[in-house]
Amino acid sequence: MKKFLPLFLTTSLLAVSIAGCGGGETAAPSGSPGGASSSAPSTSGKSDAPVTLRFSWWGGQARADYTMQMIELYQKQHPNVKIQAEYASFDDYWKKLVPQAASNDLPDIFQMSVAYISQYADRGQIEDLGPHMDKGTIDKSSISQSFLDVGKYNGKPYQITLGVNALAVVYDPAMIKAAGAPEPSKTWTWSDVETIAAKLKASGKLLTSTIDDRNFFNFYLRTKGKNLFDEKGIGYQDDKMFVDYYTRYQKLYNDGYLLSLDKLAQKKDVPEDDEMVLGNAGMSFTWSNLYVADSKAAKRQLEMAPPPGPDIDKGLFLQSSQGLSVAKNSKNKEEAIKFVNFMINDIEGNKIMKGERGVPASTKVQDAIKPLLAPEDQKVFEYVAWAGGQTKSNNPIDPVGAVEVTKQLVDMSRQIFYKKTTPEEASAKFRKDAVSIMAKNAK
Repeated sequence: MKKFLPLFLTTSLLAVSIAGCGGGETAAPSGSPGGASSSAPSTSGKSDAPVTLRFSWWGGQARADYTMQMIELYQKQHPNVKIQAEYASFDDYWKKLVPQAASNDLPDIFQMSVAYISQYADRGQIEDLGPHMDKGTIDKSSISQSFLDVGKYNGKPYQITLGVNALAVVYDPAMIKAAGAPEPSKTWTWSDVETIAAKLKASGKLLTSTIDDRNFFNFYLRTKGKNLFDEKGIGYQDDKMFVDYYTRYQKLYNDGYLLSLDKLAQKKDVPEDDEMVLGNAGMSFTWSNLYVADSKAAKRQLEMAPPPGPDIDKGLFLQSSQGLSVAKNSKNKEEAIKFVNFMINDIEGNKIMKGERGVPASTKVQDAIKPLLAPEDQKVFEYVAWAGGQTKSNNPIDPVGAVEVTKQLVDMSRQIFYKKTTPEEASAKFRKDAVSIMAKNAK
């Protein structure tokens, strides 16, 4: 079957394993404007009039620290520009962005998820970046078409990816070994998950905090040749898939392998508060780009494996870890676009980021940061290259209404855990509610 590995990954990412380990520390270095070079197009003719831009993103403290260094570098390169930073954990980020969108007060530049592109694009709240790419304000010359397409909705690029990643399981090999359990592998299965979980519990540890419903149920469906969503709505027809997945998931919870829901509700969605990072669980079901932040926060050796199979290759897909969008009603749109270009293409800026938001889209940036990669960074690059080589199909962009459907999925999952419903009853209700939600949004 066709391997969906973009050209820039095959030519640049696979070279990482050949080049050997890069030096440097995991912590982001301080940005220095002296002698900074950039692959960005010239900004000649720029105005010296003072400009203030609001830039918003989600992530933990490590991401905030290096992003502020990148902002400082940009402000030194552009003394007339002042950038106001706004950041939060993933859940809090969207809780803040929704009322901002409702009051037409979106930041000039903000991180975007593929789960929300359709919603914001249909409301006319984010800029079509295509014309800015065409005239070179955003330099796309070193970006694969595959990743220019990642943020497209109705044929228009409403975001440009900051990096590409894949679903992964980050785990503590020392903890798992001490529990007498086998480590996750590239061929492990859900039966192996249960074996490891039992061993970890016997040693006083959890398997993981939780397993994200949206992404890992979708992964499971993909191993069966389906998706949670397609362009029209729900992407699978056989509700037995729902029942089988949530019967197993319920057993993991009931057996005490996961964090209790009341404790989970108190968690912050940042690496520093993850149970695996804190040393209380053996693994974290997550995204590959978070391996670096998890390793830095944990301050110990971690490893990475794909989500469990069987048929892992069918489940895997490459996705934008997060992109950048520009508010349609930004009063400083051209300056906002220039900052987007800086984040994507500036060599010195990306030497600070070092692929923490995912493997960079620009091949020039990839080549420039390779010598700086710490072992953790390199492991992410190699994993994404491997995952891309395994991938057999792309993951569809979520349709309008998917966010509300996902909330319903999480609610059904919690009701199953609380034994208020059965997987069989939940599967029927989820489908009924999802069809209703999709029909409402199609009007």
